Amino acid sequence: MPSRELPALGYGAANVGNLFRALTDEEAWEVLDAAWESGIRYFDTAPHYGLGLSERRLGAFLQTKPRDEFVLSTKVGRILRPNPEHTGGLDTAHDFHVRDDLTRVWDFSDAGIRTSLDESRDRLGIERIDVVYLHDPERHDLDLAVDSAFPALERLRAQHEVSEIGIGSMVAEALTRAVREADLDTIMVAGRYTLLEQPAAVDVLPACDETGTGIVAASVFNSGLLAQSEPRRDGRYEYGTLPDELWERLVRIADVCRAHDVPLPAAAIQFPLRAAAVRSVVVGGSRPDQLRQNAEYAALGIPIDLWAELADERLIPGGQDA
Repeated sequence: MPSRELPALGYGAANVGNLFRALTDEEAWEVLDAAWESGIRYFDTAPHYGLGLSERRLGAFLQTKPRDEFVLSTKVGRILRPNPEHTGGLDTAHDFHVRDDLTRVWDFSDAGIRTSLDESRDRLGIERIDVVYLHDPERHDLDLAVDSAFPALERLRAQHEVSEIGIGSMVAEALTRAVREADLDTIMVAGRYTLLEQPAAVDVLPACDETGTGIVAASVFNSGLLAQSEPRRDGRYEYGTLPDELWERLVRIADVCRAHDVPLPAAAIQFPLRAAAVRSVVVGGSRPDQLRQNAEYAALGIPIDLWAELADERLIPGGQDA
């Protein structure tokens, strides 16, 4: 069961790890400062983000803030080690504009999970990490995650090294299995429960409701498709082009939002929070104005008639908690 309250809106710090484009340290600080000044008090990061750069930048910023005023999460499962094949290139194969002088090494052993946590603490410069997620375990070995990594996390929680443990993934099957076969507090659902598509509603949300597991919804803009009120047909969709069926669905959702005078991004941020199990929505952003705008969208009043019409049109599941 979740042990503490999570703020409804959080910042996912992949962008300050130079996701998609390089930021200077000063630019990254301005983004984080805008998040803080906008009232955001939950920050999520990972070693994967910029080969540790996100953790270092986020930690440097949060060290200037009172520790009891924010919630911090990071991830384990990949440890960073020197890259023997480094020849001066960048980590653009993973979409991060940082030197690839380090490489990610999967390690789901008890020692590997503990080492990952300790090294994240060192990069962050912050001892107390509230939530630790196992990051994308299905990309390595989900069976090994269930047999080894999750028990290792459970031991860390029992030893009061962390407050909550979970999984972060964009694969509904992996999320469901983790919830049912491990004793998790909170899971991070990336892109699988959004205004545009809700595959997690089939199995993940019912499993969480049954076990009392909380959900943090991430990637709620669907690779940016929901980030502006007027959708673009040439928008990126995960790792490829946008399927026609989803484009048509997106247009219909945007039409309903427009009819109710609600910005599409505001509906995208607030939609997941209507589900009882969802504790927080985490959004990214690489510019201060994006963070300020997202905070405004999160606080915007949305008429219940909007949700009712979307449900009537079968664009979102019905029967959600208002």
